[in-house]
Amino acid sequence: MPPVDEWHPSTVADWSDERRRARLRETRPGHGWKTLRHTRLALIRVAALLMIILVAFAQYWDRDVEPERDRLALTEPALLPIAEPAHPEKRDSAVVDLVGLGNLNASDTAASLPALREMGAVWAIRYDNRGIDTEVIADLIIRAAVMSGVRNIVLTGHSMGGVIALEVAQHIHIGSDRRLVGVLLDCTPLDLDSVRPESRGLGEDMVRWMGWLPGARESRGLRTAVETYARRDSFLDHSGVPGIRFGDFRSAVGQVLRDKIFNADAASNGLIESQFLAIVAGGATDNLRAVSRPAHGKPRPAIVFIRPHTASRDRVVDVAHTQQVLIDNVGGVDGNLLVVKPRGTGHANPRQRPSEYNKAIAQQVLPFVERYQARISRIAAAVPARYRHRDGGSAPQSPYSDRGSEVTAPPRPPAPGR
Repeated sequence: MPPVDEWHPSTVADWSDERRRARLRETRPGHGWKTLRHTRLALIRVAALLMIILVAFAQYWDRDVEPERDRLALTEPALLPIAEPAHPEKRDSAVVDLVGLGNLNASDTAASLPALREMGAVWAIRYDNRGIDTEVIADLIIRAAVMSGVRNIVLTGHSMGGVIALEVAQHIHIGSDRRLVGVLLDCTPLDLDSVRPESRGLGEDMVRWMGWLPGARESRGLRTAVETYARRDSFLDHSGVPGIRFGDFRSAVGQVLRDKIFNADAASNGLIESQFLAIVAGGATDNLRAVSRPAHGKPRPAIVFIRPHTASRDRVVDVAHTQQVLIDNVGGVDGNLLVVKPRGTGHANPRQRPSEYNKAIAQQVLPFVERYQARISRIAAAVPARYRHRDGGSAPQSPYSDRGSEVTAPPRPPAPGR
C-alpha cells in the first residue's frame, strides 16, 4: 500500500459532513460545560473584546494623548509686539489684535493691517493652547501698557476673537487705570443665534464629542481624522460610481498634518472648544453693555463693527443679526457705534483681503475714533469738576503702577457722526 494511503485511509467516498460537525462540537471551547454554557461563552467573548479595546485604548492614551497633554502644559498666553506707531505722538496708545476660532496667534493677522499703526503701537495676543482665560489676557495687556507707558488701548477682535475682546475690554475698562479707547469687532457673533446654522451644528457636534470621548481635547489622531473629513469634498469623486481620488486624498492628509498637527501655531482641540464655548455662553452682550458706560472716571469707548457690504458673503456669521444686536445696545441717538461695510471682504479675512481692510480702517475707523475722542475731551473740559465723578469716583489704582488715573469722567456724550 502506498504511504499516502497509510496516512489517510479514508477515501472521498468515506466523507461525512455529520462526522465533521460532530468533531467540531467535541473540540470547540466549552464543549464539556453543562451549566450556563451559552452565558459563560458570551462572557468569555465579551472579556476578550474588552481586552482588545483596553490594549488599543492604552496605546492611544500613551502614544497620542499624554505627549500632547505634556506639550500643552508648557504653553501660556503671550503678548507679542508687531509694529511701532506710525507717529511719535501715538506712543501712549496701543492696538491689541485677537484672532478667532481655530487660530492661536494673531501676529500674522496684525501684521497684515499696517493701518492700525495710525492708532498706536500694534500688539498681538497668542492664546494659551490649553484654553482661554480673559482675565489673564487682560492682565498681560495692562502689565505691558504700564511698562511701556501706554495709557490708551484699542482692542481688535476678528470673528470669535471679538467675543474675547469684549470680555477683555470689560476687565480693562472696569478693573484698571488704563483708558479703553475703542473696540473693533470684525464679523463677530455676539450670541449663538448670530452663527449660521451649518457652522453652529459643526460646533455643537465638536463640543458633544469633546465631552463623550476621553482624550479628545488632546488627541492628534482624532484631529487628523476630523480635519481630513472636513476636507472630503476635495478628494471624493461623485461622478459616476462614488470613489476616492487617492492623489487628492494624500494631498488633503498632507495639508492637515502640515497645518494642523505639526504646526506649532495650530490651535489645539481644547482651545477650539473653549473658543466655541465663549460664543455659546452668550455673555458678549453683557460685556458690551458694561464697556458702553463710563467707569471710574473713564469715558466709554467707541465700538466699531466691520462686516462685508453684502451680508451673504459671510458664510459663518449672520452679520445682519449681529449689527442689529449692536444697534439695540449701543446704537441710537446717543450711541457710540460705527458700522463699516467694506466691499469684497468675507468672513473676518484681513489676511486674504488686506487692501480692503486697511482702506476701511484708514478712511472710516480711524477718523471716527479720533472724532469720538475729540468730542469726549471737549465735553469733559466743559463739565465742572464737581460733576465729573457721578459714576463711582476716581479710577482704581493699578496693581502695577504707583499712581492713580489721570482721566476724569465726562457725562454721557451725544452721538458722534456715523
